[in-house]
Amino acid sequence: MRNLDNQLNSLLQKIVMMGSLAEEMIQLAVERLEKRSETPSREIEEKEQQVNALQVEVDDLAVRLTVRQQPVAQDARFLFMASRIAGELERIADQAVNISENTQYVLDSPPLRSAMPSAGLVDIPIMAGLAQQMVRESLGAMMKRDVHLAGQVLEEDQKVDALRDQVFRSLLTYMMADTSSLQRALSLILISRNLERIGDHATNIAEEVIYWLKGRDVRHGKGLEPEAEKQQP
Repeated sequence: MRNLDNQLNSLLQKIVMMGSLAEEMIQLAVERLEKRSETPSREIEEKEQQVNALQVEVDDLAVRLTVRQQPVAQDARFLFMASRIAGELERIADQAVNISENTQYVLDSPPLRSAMPSAGLVDIPIMAGLAQQMVRESLGAMMKRDVHLAGQVLEEDQKVDALRDQVFRSLLTYMMADTSSLQRALSLILISRNLERIGDHATNIAEEVIYWLKGRDVRHGKGLEPEAEKQQP
């Protein structure tokens, strides 16, 4: 049992490392946009390769432990959850790469006129900060075995969606008024979509944590109401 616990902890640490790398990638990608930095995105690409390698390691270890140890109950759910969370983190890393690629279209053109500050870099950095927070909290819920923290992540997803809609409306209005801004504005809309997808993946991680700890499937809102009712006096 001690050997199994050690290997489960090793698996957990690999997932945490993936999460840290993915969060760093988001930060680097958004900083390129905010600072209009022409610095090559090589560091983002290198971190993506590390994330991809760790995903393979997580999947391999999860399969080997399942076959050799034949865990039950919460340990079995953890192994199932580990592979799924690794997949979500790999997709978060992909979205960070997409942000960096879409940023290049913005950098290749002059900044949007300051007459539309919300169409510029106001809402997108807020979205990025919230998306990073969701990733951090979903992994924190996993490490701390904190169902309440995982539940907070589910609630924060609505805030990211609202910001995405706000960015889209502002930039759509701007594009209609100035067709020369089409490519830049569209790139910013795509970046907001990338950040919204990161929020979705963080939400999926939080849902996996709840499944691991409680054995409840809360995807698509399923299983949330009964828990809320239990907490009422």
